[in-house]
Amino acid sequence: MKQLLLLITAFITMNTYSQSLHYLVREPKVKSAHLPVLFLLHGVGSNEKDLFSFADKLPDEYLVISARGPITLAEGRYAWFHVEFTPDGPKINFEEQENSRKLIASFIKEMQGKYHFDEKRILLVGFSQGGIMNYSVALTNPGLVKGIAIMSSRLLPEIKPLIAPADKLKGLNIYISHGTADNVLQVEYARSAKAYLENLGLKPDYHEYAGVAHTINGAMFTDLLSWINKQ
Repeated sequence: MKQLLLLITAFITMNTYSQSLHYLVREPKVKSAHLPVLFLLHGVGSNEKDLFSFADKLPDEYLVISARGPITLAEGRYAWFHVEFTPDGPKINFEEQENSRKLIASFIKEMQGKYHFDEKRILLVGFSQGGIMNYSVALTNPGLVKGIAIMSSRLLPEIKPLIAPADKLKGLNIYISHGTADNVLQVEYARSAKAYLENLGLKPDYHEYAGVAHTINGAMFTDLLSWINKQ
């Protein structure tokens, strides 16, 4: 009986992560022969509608795809992995993170087959846990995406052993923004990620915002748009 339950659990887990992600799409307003794409990844407890609220303000030539995390926390609330905030820092379910990391990489390839965007013009934009996933996906899959925008997030220490060799990551463009008053993920996470990436030979476009909490304000969004337009 115990072995049967284990098999059933494994089957359910496998099928949960083999399904495509639910997502929203904004078609490009300007047609391009080399269609660029922006993937938006929300934070824990949110959903695909969150960052998609900015979709109409994003550059017209981009296809915009906003994905929903595979883990249901409650009605309308989703995540990429479970996390517990403790006095010693966030404690994550690394197995769930790994499942989501692989799922996002597969989802990007699936969407390319459906929408035929330029494989060399893929950007990931993520807030909080979505930014964590952007780091994890891009740094372990060299060449999969052109750039990642990380907002109010952190680089998981658990993912560092899986990161590709520095010479494989040379073409990756990185944008980091973080508020100095963030009481969910402190600004020190952004600073340490910047230092780590620089040690890999990468040059993140780094921005701090004095007195800003765990959110995306107007200045952050303006700077994000500036970075996207440079890509």
